[in-house]
Amino acid sequence: MISIDYQSKLPLYEQVAQRFQALILKGALPPDTQMPSVRSLAVELSINPNTIQKAYAMLEQQGYIYPVKGRGNFVSDSSALIRQKKQSLLEEALRLIRGGKELGIRRGEFIRVIDRIYQKEDADDRTEEC
Repeated sequence: MISIDYQSKLPLYEQVAQRFQALILKGALPPDTQMPSVRSLAVELSINPNTIQKAYAMLEQQGYIYPVKGRGNFVSDSSALIRQKKQSLLEEALRLIRGGKELGIRRGEFIRVIDRIYQKEDADDRTEEC
């Protein structure tokens, strides 16, 4: 389900949390899906259960998951999180584009970069369908 980069400088709990955030935001883990148990995920990833617990606590604090006493953790409805994340990314893009414009980057250059990204994404999607 998720993988860990043991060479990364990012703490393991943050890597675990980020992987689950991405899965939840992409819809790969729909709302009310039960998360793997702390113990089973710790065994699967060969890391300390406290690390998984810390990642789950972070996910809960950020609103990605919710606990059910005696049953484990479940994925929250992420539609509000998705809207918030999209808005944040669009604001960041706006800031970057304004900064680029001040440096003399032309509109066409930005459009070519965006087109390149989306063309690669479209090509990747077509490859996955085959």
